[in-house]
Formats: sequence, structure tokens, C-alpha cells
Amino acid sequence: MRSRRTGSASVPQTRRRGFVSFFSSVSRERVNWIRRLTGRIRYEGAEKDDPPSAEEEIALQALEKRIGYRFRKLSLLRRATTHPSLAEDRRGCEDNQRLEFLGDSILGAILAEKLFRIFPEENEGILTKGRSVLARGDYLSKLARSLGIHETMRMSRAEIRDGGNERGSTLEDAIEAIVGAIYLDSGMEATRKTVLTWYGDMEETLSEAMEDYNPKGRLQEIAQALHGPEQIRYLIDREEGPSHRKRYSVSVEVAERKLGSGSGRSKKEAEEEAARKALQSISRKRKKTKKGSSEPRQKNKSAK
Repeated sequence: MRSRRTGSASVPQTRRRGFVSFFSSVSRERVNWIRRLTGRIRYEGAEKDDPPSAEEEIALQALEKRIGYRFRKLSLLRRATTHPSLAEDRRGCEDNQRLEFLGDSILGAILAEKLFRIFPEENEGILTKGRSVLARGDYLSKLARSLGIHETMRMSRAEIRDGGNERGSTLEDAIEAIVGAIYLDSGMEATRKTVLTWYGDMEETLSEAMEDYNPKGRLQEIAQALHGPEQIRYLIDREEGPSHRKRYSVSVEVAERKLGSGSGRSKKEAEEEAARKALQSISRKRKKTKKGSSEPRQKNKSAK
């Protein structure tokens, strides 16, 4: 009588082949999934858009000089300056919204770290306020203009006719997208170095930016002093975009006179930009009034 084998019984050859093929297929699928995921993270997808013209390539290289960073993949900078309106017109053309999403978070992290280091005695509330001032929409659009990003924006003809390349929200998205593009091209250290160059002396920059903080409150004070309470109104002129990415255009009236308009990714942001424009308008009028009142005095002095 043959004794039975116990413990490490041999698996039939057919079953063994079945197990091997099953696990190897699972492993292949896992490897392919990891490759797809890391490919997305590194943003190594092939350029689907039409190749840039010689003129456009020269413009992108000029923008590289202005922002102080030379791309390994110039297509990333091209994508960062592509407005969604162009992607709607051209099939296969990728806009800058994914890069903007990435760049927004990276910019916030860079500013947070810098403020944390240069203000060791300040609490979390002060640091948060400082970061929000330096990363708010109107400041970023102003920074984008100073770097000449508006000169290199790619968008539909209709958007260009409407002055879309000068719109604050467009420039805000573009500069955040460029931050994301630099990060994907060279990593965090190169991105940090480039971004902090844009901001210059951070303490001085923050001090100047704080003077422009809370424009709605300042406009409210001026309006009440000149015209009394309840003389200021914010009107929504336009809403556009999907629910998760709305754009608002708002105008502000003081004593039933429109003094400014602005746009942003939230009603609050658009109202703040409109208030800022209104304050600039009031400031210009005051300067003109002072200049006009001083001219007769100068004439009287010269007559004597």
C-alpha cells in the first residue's frame, strides 16, 4: 500500500500554469496602471496640438527670458499660455486649466514656506493673510502683466476681440499654469527659485501689497463720507463657465454712477477687483481736481 504525501503536495502542472498566467496578467496590469499614472503626473503626453510657427516660437523664447526660466520642453510653456477658448475651437489642442490647478497649489506652498521662514514670530493667522494677499487674483494678474504674459496668450479670435488677453482672470490662470509647467519641467527647487525672483524682496513686496488689501472696505468708507450710507451697489454683469469653474463679471456703482468693473473666480474676487478699479477712478479724479485748483494760483503768481 502506497503512503500518501502530506504537507507540500505537488500541484498538478495544468493548475500551476493557470496560477502563473493569472498572477502574471495581474502584474502586467498593475505595471501598466502605474505607468499610466506616473505618465500623467510627469505630464509626458505627446503634443497633440499643431506645431508652433517660427514667430510663435520666438515669442515663447522671449517669454522665457522675461520669466527667468528656460524650458526643457517648450511645449509646456505653450500649453500654459493656451486659453480654453482656443481648445474649444481646435480639436486636440490642450488648454492651461490642468496646469493652472497644479500651479495654484505649488505657488501657495512656495509662498507659505517663504513667509514661514522670514516671519518666525508671527502666528498662523498673520501668515495665512500674507499668503492670501500675495496669491490673490488681482495681484497675480498684475504680476503676469509685468512679465508680459498677456503678449503671448493663445486664444480664439473672438476672445482676442473682447480683450481676453488683458482680462485679470485670464492672466491669473496663465501665471499659475506657468508655475505648474516649470514644476513639471524641472521640479520644486527650480520652481521656487523662479517664483521668488518674481516677488523680489518679499517683506517689501508684502508691505506694498497690504496697502491694496480690502478694497471693498476702503471704498465703503469713502462712499459713506462723500454720499452717506447705502450709496454703494455691486451688480453681477455676467456669469460664465461650468458650475465647478465659474467666472463672474461685476460692476460697482457709487451714488448710482458706475465707477469700476472687475472679474474673478468668485463673486467676492470680482467685487474686490471692481472696488479696486473704483478707488483708482476716485484717485484720478482727485488728482485732476487738485491740479485744476493749483493752476489759477500759479497764473496769479506769474502776473504779479
